[in-house]
Amino acid sequence: MNYTINRTFEGVSFEDIDARTRTALADNGFGVLTEIDVKATMKKKLDVEMPAYRILGACNPKMAYQAIGIEPRVGAMLPCNVILREVDGGVEVSAIDPVASMQAIENAELTAVAGEVRDLLAKAVEAI
Repeated sequence: MNYTINRTFEGVSFEDIDARTRTALADNGFGVLTEIDVKATMKKKLDVEMPAYRILGACNPKMAYQAIGIEPRVGAMLPCNVILREVDGGVEVSAIDPVASMQAIENAELTAVAGEVRDLLAKAVEAI
């Protein structure tokens, strides 16, 4: 089963895709709560080089509030991570599929909310 929603962009800079991703997320009700520069972290902690790789912790407050109301411990699985990574010839954007990530929780109401979030993330990725 796929657990991410993916799109690859060729001939565009990493920073351009970062800006476009943030705009698309915002246009679909998501804010970026956290950001991890994995490349810089690996260089600092392990002194290794790797291609650009950034994790954006995206949150749609309305949907997060709804999910927490249904299943209070679901916060352990939030926010929705979106990664940007340098690949041969371009930049790949991958957003978590909330339906796939929530399969461990047997709650039909939460699954429905996860489906709504997946649809919003898919629209955001398509809009980049």
